[in-house]
Amino acid sequence: MSFGQGGPSWGPEESRTPDWAALAEASAARGRRKKWLMIGGGALATAAVAAIVATAVITTDGGGGASGPDKTASELPAPADLPSEASAPDPSFSSVAPPPPPDPKDYIADEKKDRAPVTVDAFFPGRKLTMGDRVYAKGATARTSDCATTTQGALGSILANNGCDQVIRATYGKDGIAVTVGLAVFGTEAEARKAAEQASGGMASLSGSGVPTFCRGGSVCRRTANSYGRYAYFTVGGYTSGKNVTTAAKDVYKVGDDLTDFTFRQIRHRGEVQASAAAGLPVG
Repeated sequence: MSFGQGGPSWGPEESRTPDWAALAEASAARGRRKKWLMIGGGALATAAVAAIVATAVITTDGGGGASGPDKTASELPAPADLPSEASAPDPSFSSVAPPPPPDPKDYIADEKKDRAPVTVDAFFPGRKLTMGDRVYAKGATARTSDCATTTQGALGSILANNGCDQVIRATYGKDGIAVTVGLAVFGTEAEARKAAEQASGGMASLSGSGVPTFCRGGSVCRRTANSYGRYAYFTVGGYTSGKNVTTAAKDVYKVGDDLTDFTFRQIRHRGEVQASAAAGLPVG
């Protein structure tokens, strides 16, 4: 190749064969320029996105959107403006335990506390007694302060020696069977318990008001003795026909047990009523 005034001129061989090395170098140079342009453009785009995001964050922090700007810390109420304590008072508890309820037995154990009237109707009310499916008609009743006259055998002197104040008797009958229950009243629980434990002989049966004489004239009858509080209670029961009572006489035993159970309940109820009244509670 040679140069003249009009530019390069090619010889016969040079016009047929290009300068491959020069062409390769020129192509590589163009590729490097393109690569750097792409890297530089990417960096600029990344910086532009970061600037947009930062602007958005600043705009969000500084504005409140449609509702207006958010309150800053300086706009919150000062601690002195907040309620210092709850409006409702704290619960308080007493360290003193409430007294226990009165014991009903205390009110029937001594005459000093047992102040309710002592009458026939207080212990044996109504004209009949119902125990479950069994109904007993009430016969004669009696009340006396001469305790010994209500007894048979040694029981009279036992009552008197232990300070018996009075005896109330009531008779109940059903189907040819009659039972008299006698309630002996003492000043203290100890006196009543001692009288029941020493019992010998028994309560005398009380006839009348439709009940014929029974358990007299030597006929064998069933007798019981118990006490609760300042009251000792005794029963005598048998057949109105005069037939002797044996251990096989379940019907007589049943009537006597019902009368014993009823009398105990009446004494206990007397204590419950007085204990409830002392505590200011309604009577059950």
